[in-house]
Formats: sequence, structure tokens, C-alpha cells
Amino acid sequence: MARNFDDISTAKDNSELPFWKRSHYLDRMTLGELIVAYFQHYTIIAYLALTAVAVALYTQFPASPLGTAAAFAAGVIVYPLVWHLLHQYVLHGKWMWKSKWLSPTWKRIHYDHHQDPNDLSVLFGALHTTLPTIAVATVPIGWLIAGPGGALAALTAGLLTTCYYEFMHCIQHLSFKPKWKWVQHMKQRHNEHHYFHENGNYGITNYFWDRLLGTYYEKKDIPKRSPTVFNLGYDEEVAKTYPWVKDLSGGIASGHPRRRAMAEAKKAEAQG
Repeated sequence: MARNFDDISTAKDNSELPFWKRSHYLDRMTLGELIVAYFQHYTIIAYLALTAVAVALYTQFPASPLGTAAAFAAGVIVYPLVWHLLHQYVLHGKWMWKSKWLSPTWKRIHYDHHQDPNDLSVLFGALHTTLPTIAVATVPIGWLIAGPGGALAALTAGLLTTCYYEFMHCIQHLSFKPKWKWVQHMKQRHNEHHYFHENGNYGITNYFWDRLLGTYYEKKDIPKRSPTVFNLGYDEEVAKTYPWVKDLSGGIASGHPRRRAMAEAKKAEAQG
């Protein structure tokens, strides 16, 4: 098992648990079910609530219409680059697991997601990491453009863009084929990142920075599947020196999550 499920794994009836204590897997959900779950998630509620607060504060510290528009646009434009750099060098870096204090954060914000990309409970970013990042990426540039009002406009852009990113990220793991070609393209590239080779296609809603920075690929361009696509290079050998993620996870898994689940179900059935 990649993670300990505690009361979730031992519950006789998943439906009796509170909504976010239940198991939610995107490959088993409809678009309607996803929308309901999305707007009930505490991170999305927090982003939308903070957006309302930022808009209310903006009325007290307004900027010019042009300054506001420029700051908001800057917040939208800077987000894909910030996300790409964080995704490549932090989330896929090999340094957080080496720290006893940082390894739980890395486990939660990315390792668990790659262990099972369809598990909705670990797909959304954690607020203690996303909110400071959004603020640092947007507030200074907005302030430089249009003062306090610009900072609030840029922060609003960052919060709403994050909501958009999170929803599109869910769509990319949902078991359905989008009608729009551009969404199909995003979904295919992101699924290659999760199921074929993790070192590339770091974008979520666009791959401009991947193309510019040389990390864009299509499956046909890579000769074979990465052996570390589900564990990001954190394997048994690494765990001998840096055991904290393994200890927190109850082990290390490297195969396809659905095949692992089927094997565990068969094992439990045989033992029962």
C-alpha cells in the first residue's frame, strides 16, 4: 500500500462516512459527481472565500481601471511559469524527501498523487503550501503595477486561476473523453506525465513553458516507460537512507495503482 487509509479502509459502508472521509476516485466518477465534489472541497471553498475578501478590500483600496486590468492580467500570465518551475524543481526535485521535516509535505503534495493519480483526496494542493505560493507570485507584481489595489487584483487573479487549474487537473484524470480538442490535448499530455514518463509535460492547462524549456514530449518521442513514474524515484534503495516517506506511507508501491488495488483485493478475498 502507498498510504494508510485508517478509518476509510476499515469502514464497512463508505457511504456512511462524512463526504471527504469517503474514497473518491476520478476514474469511477461522472462529470456531475466531480462538480459536486469540487465545490465541496475545503481548498476550493477557501480560494473562493479569499477571492471575495480580496474583492471587498479592493473596494477600500481601488486602483485605476487600467492598472487593475494590467495587474489582474499579470497574475494570470505569471501563474503558468510559477507552476511549471515549482512542479519541475520542487515537486519533482529529489531533495525534499532527504529532510525528515520536509518529507511529510512532499509526500502529501505530490508523492501520494503520483502513487494514485485518480485519488481525488490527494489531487488538490494543500493550503499551507498553495496560499503562500499564490501570494508571493502575484502580490508583489500587482503592487508594482498599481499599488495596493493592483496587489489585490493580482491576488484575485492567482486565486481564480488556481481554481481553474484545479478543476482542469480533475478533468484530466476523469474517465471521459472531452469534446474540445484543446482539452483532449492537455489531458493526453498530462496522462503521459503520470502513466508514461514523469520527467516532462509539467504544465496543466498549457505547455508553452514546457516547449520553451525543453520538457515537452509526446509518448511517441520516448522509447520506453519510466520505471519511476509512480514513485518519482523514491524507491527501496533510496528509502534505506531516507526512510521517512516510506514510514509514513506504510511501504513503497511502483506498479499501476489499479493493478495494485486488484491484487490487494484478490489477496484479501483469498485470506477471507
